Amino acid sequence: MDLRFTADELAFRDEVQQFFRIAVPADIRRKCVLGQRLSKPELQRWTRILFEKGWATPAWDPEWGGTGWSPVQQYIFKEELHMAPAPEPLSFNVNMIGPVLIAFGTDEQKRRFLPSIARLDYWFCQGFSEPGAGSDLASLRTSARLEGDHYMVNGQKLWTSTAHHAEWCFLLVRTDPNAKKQQGITYLLMDMRSPGITVRPIVTIDGHHETNEMFLENVRIPVGNRIGEENKGWDYAKYLLGNERSGIARVGISKMRVRRAKELARNIDAGGRPLSEDRGFRERVALLEIELKALEITQMRLISAAAPAGKPDPKSSILKMKGSELQQAAAQLLLETAGYEAMEFDRDFLRGAHSTPSPHDWALTIAPNHYFARHVSIVGGSNEIQRNILAKTVLGL
Repeated sequence: MDLRFTADELAFRDEVQQFFRIAVPADIRRKCVLGQRLSKPELQRWTRILFEKGWATPAWDPEWGGTGWSPVQQYIFKEELHMAPAPEPLSFNVNMIGPVLIAFGTDEQKRRFLPSIARLDYWFCQGFSEPGAGSDLASLRTSARLEGDHYMVNGQKLWTSTAHHAEWCFLLVRTDPNAKKQQGITYLLMDMRSPGITVRPIVTIDGHHETNEMFLENVRIPVGNRIGEENKGWDYAKYLLGNERSGIARVGISKMRVRRAKELARNIDAGGRPLSEDRGFRERVALLEIELKALEITQMRLISAAAPAGKPDPKSSILKMKGSELQQAAAQLLLETAGYEAMEFDRDFLRGAHSTPSPHDWALTIAPNHYFARHVSIVGGSNEIQRNILAKTVLGL
């Protein structure tokens, strides 16, 4: 198998690189380089730049705003976006609810939601996990009872990332409590302005408010906001999670972190010489780059043998599992490269509330982002769950 890019694909990469060099606003680019968190208005501004270019939703069906790019072109685009670095469009919108609506939504739902999702006029959050139903998502207990032309929803959701920004939520609820746990689940779209919704912040170890717990008390959701059939929501959720996992390797993010560590190492003293000349450091970088190349080749092999539309390849669990481990390893390398300089904590600098230059501003976000990287082996289905999927669907155990 020849995994080299064709001349056309290399030309496409040049086009994408040129676009990112010119189109990313300077203030947003600086935040990405420093690892600062973007505000909601900043991500909306960048998303609308992509939307005007026609690149906000590359993987969607062209009828609904997709580019018609090949899987290889989509891979190139994602890698160059991470390497630029430039902000990734909101995954809840682009990689999760958008594809589900295109595959299973009614024409009315597609016309109503997809343009606003692509432009980030509607910010969606994900109402899946609950206390006692995280990796074992099918154990969810939030209930929905049909009353006329509305569902009455009661329950609690946990780890609801960006719910404090969201206008909408895609939600899994139990509509048949007597069915087996993978059955009796329904997929709904919930307006976050609806009465009965309480969102409470969860502040993580890095001092950042990214995620939340959400309480639902007699929330009325119109039947017209149901995706597909009642009690078939687990099928739609599996489709969503397959799409999420296929893009979760994020090789470009790990490459960018390794590149950053190498750049910093040239200016960090290690016993009278640059750290970049230290044999142990060079060996560690080389090993990580070899593993990233192996993951990249695996991803290209899966792309070349893409599963039929609507049936994500279960082997994408390999990408999720190994990709998350390498993201963590690259973050660890960057942390150890920066050393004690990364230990200073400035919450306001991390969230981009100020960008006052300091001698160590290059290091102020490294430790908090390292902490944040620890969660990537859990989100999108924990790595333990991915091993179970591979054992069952690929190895037949």
